Amino acid sequence: MTQGADQGPAAGHGTPGGGAGAAPDLYTPTLPDIPVLDGGVGPLYVVGDVHGYLDELKAALREAGLTDSEDSWAAGNARLWFLGDFTDRGPDGVGVLDLVMRLSAEAAASGGYCKALLGNHELLLLGASRFADTPVDSAAGTASFQAAWMLNGGQRTDMERLRDHHIQWMSRLDSMAVEDGYLLVHSDTSSYLDYGSAVDDVNDAIWQALQRNDVGETWELFRKFTKRFAFRDEDGPSAVRELLDTFGGKRVVHGHSPIPYLTGETGGADSDPDGDGEDAPPRIEGPHVYAESLAIAMDGGVTMGGRLLVARLPLPD
Repeated sequence: MTQGADQGPAAGHGTPGGGAGAAPDLYTPTLPDIPVLDGGVGPLYVVGDVHGYLDELKAALREAGLTDSEDSWAAGNARLWFLGDFTDRGPDGVGVLDLVMRLSAEAAASGGYCKALLGNHELLLLGASRFADTPVDSAAGTASFQAAWMLNGGQRTDMERLRDHHIQWMSRLDSMAVEDGYLLVHSDTSSYLDYGSAVDDVNDAIWQALQRNDVGETWELFRKFTKRFAFRDEDGPSAVRELLDTFGGKRVVHGHSPIPYLTGETGGADSDPDGDGEDAPPRIEGPHVYAESLAIAMDGGVTMGGRLLVARLPLPD
């Protein structure tokens, strides 16, 4: 796939809308020759993990000025990247998929774009829908995608509403991108290096792996991109620099690991101020910059009472 080509709901691989049950109105690719209506390149925004929290996503997009009161695209030629993990844990993952796919088409028609990256929960949902209870070898013994999906917050209502066009869209998402000097990825892991030494190579290698529809290979992808905290500790800055030196960019922007885990704000004496046995919601002011300012974390911990983060890059000083 050519880096920088516009990517709509179908991403860049294969024929958009293929397969039974496709929804053409939601599945129109962003064509590279759509004109920019008001000239120039619009501002860049990123969205952290959504995990099925559709109402929170709608509110955050409206607050950022990206959508209007009808939840339609209202940002002209702005550029919007979702960092993955649309489903599981929250109440309406399929609703999130539908919204992002629709916004992709609407942004394209306005001269902007809305794109998305593949998260480990997309891999998990794809695996559960494709392979169900087929055994896989895991570190904890033989398991299955279905069991892992349920254990990690899979919602039966999402599986019941999942259609071919959702599966096709997820399976064609890129895994990384470079925009305005930012290396965008889902997971704070170095596992991307296992799939190539250039952004295009990694995206194509992971896309090819998903097209082979092999349960073991898909499980290995899920296992690798569920790893986290590669940038957090003493060796974190060097791990970030290796990714940047390999793939380009001056900073890594990622989701996956909730900011309260990165900052150590979960647990501890101050986490239960009322003494009722329940932790207080984490205090999330915005994206977390760390690893000698080389990494920006965007998972605000919406699943644990934090915030669903939408941020414009560069961040304000």
